Amino acid sequence: MEHHLTGHNKEKRYGCDVCGKAWQSPSQLEIHRRVHTGERPFDCSECGKNFISSGHLLHHNSVHSSERPFTCSDCGKSFKMVKHLKVHRRVHTGEKPYVCSTCSKSFTQLSELQAHRRVHSSERPFTCSDCGKGFKSSPDLKRHMRLHTDERPYTCSNCGRGFTDSSHLLKHQRTHTGERPYTCAQCGKGFTQSSHLLEHQRTHTGERPYTCAQCGKGFTRSTYLLSHQRVHAADHPVPSPVCGDRFAMASQALPH
Repeated sequence: MEHHLTGHNKEKRYGCDVCGKAWQSPSQLEIHRRVHTGERPFDCSECGKNFISSGHLLHHNSVHSSERPFTCSDCGKSFKMVKHLKVHRRVHTGEKPYVCSTCSKSFTQLSELQAHRRVHSSERPFTCSDCGKGFKSSPDLKRHMRLHTDERPYTCSNCGRGFTDSSHLLKHQRTHTGERPYTCAQCGKGFTQSSHLLEHQRTHTGERPYTCAQCGKGFTRSTYLLSHQRVHAADHPVPSPVCGDRFAMASQALPH
């Protein structure tokens, strides 16, 4: 026990001359310096990947092993490392130890919290090499890249149509199944998408959240507002004698 406590009390005397970070032993400093030099002297014999320390290589080797010695007592799912089991256990316990200091939303993993924090900032560290557009997460960038590559990995088993995103495929499949999982609580009408239900509910509430900046007229959908804004454009000089909206041709302005 005394020897163990001494390990915690060791002074960090070995400082990095590049970043100033200090370590307890020269071997720790030597490993750290490889972060700056790019040296990775430990090679995986299976895949050739390089690592800065033998510990990192040992950790990586478990990827190539089929052994999963750490098993969840609740569901039987097994893992290669105990830390992965620990994270998985939160599915059963509901534990979310990583809390956003801005909005108090909590997460099961630190990486999830780090990605979420970008919602509150303008940071977009993942940049598209083709068009320069920035994204808040790696999955968002990956989905965007499919616009350039035209990759459509999600295919409908009914008609063969491909989609760039699994959520788009799920929505499409409802055209085959007829499923309408989003139901209006007031009239019982069903919809294939939650956005369609939201638009429909405005027929009950009278809400018109899309407002024309020029005349103040409100609309239930953004597409309706976009269509309306054309009446203010210079290429619509003919006013309707009924409602005052402007049209490109006199025939369009006349009542039908």
